Amino acid sequence: DDYSAGLGCFGWVLVILSGLLMLLTFPISIFMCVKIVQEYERAVIFRLGRITDKKAKGPGIFFVLPCTDSFVKVDMRTVSFDIPPQEILTKDSVTVSVDGVVYFRVSSPISSVANVSDADCSTRLLAQTTLRNVLGTKNLAELLSDREGISHSMQASLDEATDSWGIKVERVEIKDVKLPQQLQRAMAAEAEAAREARAKVIAAEGEMNASRALKEASLVIAESPSALQLRYLQTLNTVAAEKNSTIVFPLPIDMMSLFLNRK
Repeated sequence: DDYSAGLGCFGWVLVILSGLLMLLTFPISIFMCVKIVQEYERAVIFRLGRITDKKAKGPGIFFVLPCTDSFVKVDMRTVSFDIPPQEILTKDSVTVSVDGVVYFRVSSPISSVANVSDADCSTRLLAQTTLRNVLGTKNLAELLSDREGISHSMQASLDEATDSWGIKVERVEIKDVKLPQQLQRAMAAEAEAAREARAKVIAAEGEMNASRALKEASLVIAESPSALQLRYLQTLNTVAAEKNSTIVFPLPIDMMSLFLNRK
């Protein structure tokens, strides 16, 4: 009804004349009136500047009237593009360079033609500003560790903004985060210091455990003097197994104690 009222009387006269012209020039006019769109395309038809139907035509064959009808083809396939590297100041005042990639497709051909002049270019520009706005609210630690959450946040923001354009944002990914050289060196030094601190703690814990084990072993050996002699023999066997010129003669401590008692 809105379409019929929008054409008006003069519009309908032009449409009728266009139909008569098509009949008079048949079958030559068939080459001008029959159009074909591919499986991945849709056609939005304008008749005297107004969209003829609430649904786009295609895929396959459709008809247009000469002189009064025009149409715009819309590609329905998923399109990907790279977001150029953006210099971003994070929440903790660190300047980083971030780039990404966006995947989107046209969900409503009529909206993508009627509501925005260039849906593809508009989506690209909006993706750049959205990347800067979202990352400007994040700390450097969040930016490096929570890329998946940032990608989902960007996708939701872009999808909401482009919904009126007939665009569906399917996926957003952060590709690379480039840090300044000075910051990279500072982070590397911090990580190295943290590793050294953990190594010292582990070594100290090992020494403590070893001292406890030695204490327990000394208590066991003190209960049995013959165990100390066996330990002497084991140590001698270990030393003799190595290729060296050192000769070790075990001397029982009991014998030394006899000489000490005589003095």
